[in-house]
Amino acid sequence: MRVLLMAYGSRGDVEPMVALALRLKESGVEARVCAPPDFAGLLAEAGIASAPIGDPLRAMVKGALTGKAPLPDGGLAQRAAALVVTTYEAVLAAAADCDAVVATGLLPAAAAARSAAEKLGIPYVFTAYFPAYLPSPHHPPFPRPGRPFPPGETDNRVLWDLDVENMNVLFGTGLNAHRETVGLPPVDHFRDFVLTDRPWLAADATLSPWARPADLDVVQTGAWLRHSAERPLSDGLSAFLDAGEPPVYVGFGSIPMRDAEDVAKAAVEAVRARGRRVLLSRGWADLALVDDQDDCFAVGEADHHVLFRRVAAVVHHGGAGTTTTAALAGAPQVVVPQIADQPYWAGRVAGLGIGAAHDGPNPTFASLSAALGTALAPETRARAAAVAGSIRTDGTTVAARLLLDTIGRG
Repeated sequence: MRVLLMAYGSRGDVEPMVALALRLKESGVEARVCAPPDFAGLLAEAGIASAPIGDPLRAMVKGALTGKAPLPDGGLAQRAAALVVTTYEAVLAAAADCDAVVATGLLPAAAAARSAAEKLGIPYVFTAYFPAYLPSPHHPPFPRPGRPFPPGETDNRVLWDLDVENMNVLFGTGLNAHRETVGLPPVDHFRDFVLTDRPWLAADATLSPWARPADLDVVQTGAWLRHSAERPLSDGLSAFLDAGEPPVYVGFGSIPMRDAEDVAKAAVEAVRARGRRVLLSRGWADLALVDDQDDCFAVGEADHHVLFRRVAAVVHHGGAGTTTTAALAGAPQVVVPQIADQPYWAGRVAGLGIGAAHDGPNPTFASLSAALGTALAPETRARAAAVAGSIRTDGTTVAARLLLDTIGRG
């Protein structure tokens, strides 16, 4: 039995698929991951077969977030239509001998994955990593570039209805143009086509509960976390951790920062002002040390499940995976949200009392210092430790069982 797992997005989109692939392998199911070529090394290291989608994503994301690569003529709709074509071709080839497709990430890519599954006659499942990606009366949708919601409209059902219209215009036209070329019928409702009537929510119920009633029959599996052997930390990183009190980790994952040098300087100074050492993660922002003092260390790749158990706090962008891993480790957090789901996770961290939500995407010495005051408080650490004990780690087991049942029904 073989399954294709498609994730078009950042590492935060791909890493949970790695976790599910490893769990499926333990169940005797071969899993192949289709993702941007940026993550070929990650997948090879995990021993997972992979298939690339299009060109590397890092340069595109960096250009978009820093304003150096504007959208082409036609804007978001044209880019979405191109992504549909590229993803469909990659998924169709990679899933030719598979029994199901599981997809996540950018919605045009997921729509292409469903079209490929339809062409192959195999089941398709959509997975979200946070509730706000799914329609519900309890939260609003994301605004779409160039299509703002009416000022003052606060009824979530109205906003989700408007979002349907926006998706059909921005994404549906390109999807249907492509479906016609491959002999598939048009889609009337883009969002329903992508999400299906029974999407999965791969998020922990304590950190990210799904509120009912809602318009969808959502299946919450729990977060998808790796259960393979923990990867040892590098000798240099281990030596730094052993040399003093737990440091504050600062990293923004697969998010490039517009002013990375200023961000690194503000972070280092704010952490030092709190009497703590600094562990700076380079990431896609290319954060770098600001001086040669021995209280600061720069790190590249590291197993966060191991590392976060040894830090005083985690300052990060608010991706689903980083938030969940820090919470599981009992590490207080400061979330500096940049895009997409990150404001949601910042609000959850603050609401649960396990850290602080930074106000906006641009940290300064003063703003980070204030947020660290909350995160480093004894009561925050105590609350983080308590919440850590409630987080479930069987999400991939639940998802693997559901997937096997889905294939059986198919």
